[in-house]
Amino acid sequence: MTLGGPEELDERERAAVEAELRCLADDEFVVAERYTEWQVRGPTLEADIAVANIAQDELGHARLWYDLLEDFGYDQTDLIWERDPADFRQSTLVEQPFETGDWADCVVRGYLYDTYEHLRLQSLQETTYPRIADRVGKVLGEEEYHREHAQNWLERLCEDAGTTKESRGGGEAAEARARVQAAVDRLFPPAMTLFARTEHEEVIVDLGVRPDPLGDLREDWRAIVTPFLGGLGIDVPVEAHTELLPDARGRDGSHTDAWQSLYNEFTFTYEMLDRDEAPALMPDPDEADV
Repeated sequence: MTLGGPEELDERERAAVEAELRCLADDEFVVAERYTEWQVRGPTLEADIAVANIAQDELGHARLWYDLLEDFGYDQTDLIWERDPADFRQSTLVEQPFETGDWADCVVRGYLYDTYEHLRLQSLQETTYPRIADRVGKVLGEEEYHREHAQNWLERLCEDAGTTKESRGGGEAAEARARVQAAVDRLFPPAMTLFARTEHEEVIVDLGVRPDPLGDLREDWRAIVTPFLGGLGIDVPVEAHTELLPDARGRDGSHTDAWQSLYNEFTFTYEMLDRDEAPALMPDPDEADV
């Protein structure tokens, strides 16, 4: 089964495609906004450059997915700058503010998110919606670098005995490992919202927009992150998904207080200048080599 183009979808098909695209695009846009907060505060110059590149990549990925939503008559003003903050569908993991000055928070969050995204994108390689399939390969290639970056830093923080700022600060690698553990404890519950269902989940899977149910992807994610972190001496919460899932889940429009603050920040200039349109995030992907 292959779905038709944007103009050929019936109401049920369009709702499923839109729901999947909004989760993809909003996650990427919001995580990019958060990454910009670390661009000049990393432990090394190389880390600063890497985070800046990752933020730019994520913004570009958001542009790819928002562009597909524009097929249905929206524009970037509708999708970002004048959109009700309650209409965004990002996971509450990506909207969380970073723990002040804690590089471990940045790399743990990146690892949890990028591992999830890798699995979701792999599933989307088999999507029945061709416009998504055309773009998955580009995003997967760049996300592999993001995941490797996070993994490498986690290994450094947990295993090095004094070669990073994190470990030098306390004189022992144990302090850096303790920060990683604290970040995992803090971020694991909101990470569960990566797999929270929208009201369209059953239709998305039934139509093959994303062939794999989120529950299956969550189990695959657990099977990857638990042994990796465990091998670094980090304890991973063992509670069931439903026991860890916080009240604010993102995918259903419920968000944390931090989201309203972040939304106000990135729409501030647009509102203060009383604009009715804003510059594009990135060039139109259909007019570039994607």
